[in-house]
Amino acid sequence: MTGPDGELRAAIVQDADTGRVLMLAWMDAEAERRTRESGEAWFWSRSRGEYWHKGATSGNTMAVEELRDDCDGDALLLRVRPTGPACHTGSLSCFAPALWRTIADRAERRPEGSYTTRLLDEGTPAVARKVGEEAVELVTAALAESDERVASEAADLVYHLYVLLAARGLDVAAVEDELARRAR
Repeated sequence: MTGPDGELRAAIVQDADTGRVLMLAWMDAEAERRTRESGEAWFWSRSRGEYWHKGATSGNTMAVEELRDDCDGDALLLRVRPTGPACHTGSLSCFAPALWRTIADRAERRPEGSYTTRLLDEGTPAVARKVGEEAVELVTAALAESDERVASEAADLVYHLYVLLAARGLDVAAVEDELARRAR
């Protein structure tokens, strides 16, 4: 693949503080030059066919702490300090679980007719009660029902837990960070 200024290289973007992989984008020599000169991430947008200053419209810029090549010179690693979510869905990372990215997107856009939107509009106390109901249903299923029913109730609980996080303005990354802290 090539951009207007030569070969495109994969640019892996990582949070300099947490180590979390935030996104994958593409850079040619011009995007790399702009990044090095400005200290903020610039990429080549293959879909729009233009250079893209990350955060130019959203305000979610990325201050580049380090930019390095891989051993073959065909990929780049950008270690950054983001000012907001990396993903267009509103998630901190484009590599967050798919369900979380969907919920974060719905929390941001609030599409009409969406069950997630309805739950969020009801507020945190209502969502918290729903998490409690789903937890009881999972425990009941675990004690007396089929594995399929347990999996179904567990899915309901995870979905509603994610909606609760969104209602509180938390990213699922906060839970991942806490679990990683506990594992140390």
